[in-house]
Amino acid sequence: MKQLVIILLMGFFFAACGGNAESNTTSSETTSPDSKKTENANPSYDTERGEGKFTNVEVGEKLDVAMAATGEKVYGVKCSSCHKLTSEKLVGPGWLGVTDRHAAPWIMNFVTNTDAMLDKDPKAQAALEICLVRMPNQNLADADARALYEFMRKNDGIK
Repeated sequence: MKQLVIILLMGFFFAACGGNAESNTTSSETTSPDSKKTENANPSYDTERGEGKFTNVEVGEKLDVAMAATGEKVYGVKCSSCHKLTSEKLVGPGWLGVTDRHAAPWIMNFVTNTDAMLDKDPKAQAALEICLVRMPNQNLADADARALYEFMRKNDGIK
């Protein structure tokens, strides 16, 4: 009797987990090449911008030296224990070249909205797979995030 119940339960389990093969389509079949959709088909998510309030960050050609100095102080207090200024990984990835790899809105959204980015963004998730440690939310103010970005630009050789 117990075996019959177990077999029935397993049958219900497999039936419930099965899906209609005709309804499963890949994202490339359902989206045009111009539309920006993530794997979860959320059209409002932009992988170049990330998840957060920063959509357009005004960045000058020349470095804002005063802002970079403020960003260096933020780095010393909140970031240096996990990130090196070289390409070497410490706890988190090294910062050398980060402004070449990521757009300004993406970086600023990541440092101010870390949890949502790690949950949704493919680039942030890929970094998490390498580092194996979630970046804690540092509760950065918008001005501190902008200053930190300017310091990252200085670290990447912008003058």
